[in-house]
Amino acid sequence: MATDRLGIHAEASEWCWIDKIPQPPTDVLQAAGNPRLRPAALPPLAMIGTVLGAPFMPLVMLLSLLSDAEEAIKRSLGTKEEKEQWRAKKKDAKRRDAAITQQGLNKVFDGNWHGSAGQFLLRWYSHSTHHQRLLLATQEGIVLAAPPQRVSAGREKHMQIVARLPATEATLVDPFSGEFETRMLLIRFRDGSWLRVDTEELRSDLHMYALRHPLTDV
Repeated sequence: MATDRLGIHAEASEWCWIDKIPQPPTDVLQAAGNPRLRPAALPPLAMIGTVLGAPFMPLVMLLSLLSDAEEAIKRSLGTKEEKEQWRAKKKDAKRRDAAITQQGLNKVFDGNWHGSAGQFLLRWYSHSTHHQRLLLATQEGIVLAAPPQRVSAGREKHMQIVARLPATEATLVDPFSGEFETRMLLIRFRDGSWLRVDTEELRSDLHMYALRHPLTDV
């Protein structure tokens, strides 16, 4: 799909998004030309769908609670091995969360607005007001594609290339080197600054790509 639509060959790709962009200092914002820092609002069609779906939210919440209760019952009635596996999984989740906080990965970027990641982040929604990006890993580097404007459906149909990062400037990194199963990836720039993206899939093809191409010069 990426090859046909965008005319490029990707070794791995996945839809992703970024966390909320923090408010930059006034001088940084002005120097960048006061760029957009948020995605566009939902299109009218999507807003209508949200309104129409609102009455069903209590039912969805109830089903979620019932599912959680069922899972809790299964754990309590599970075998000794199953309970041990659940405890190990819970322990890994706590270790993962602690590592995220310790490494500052609970933020969208490293915090340096003058670094390459900070400057790229300032232009994120100037490239496209859509809330998601198709991130493609190619031999030449990283390509980001998206609809120019936010859409409620048909994102693949409307997408176009909105940014390119040559391999000499940035690379993809799994910050945990595969130790934890997460949606998190870093775009790490040559100056050491980084931008965090979250993928739709846990341990996506992009994670596998990053593990096959460990960080070297960048």
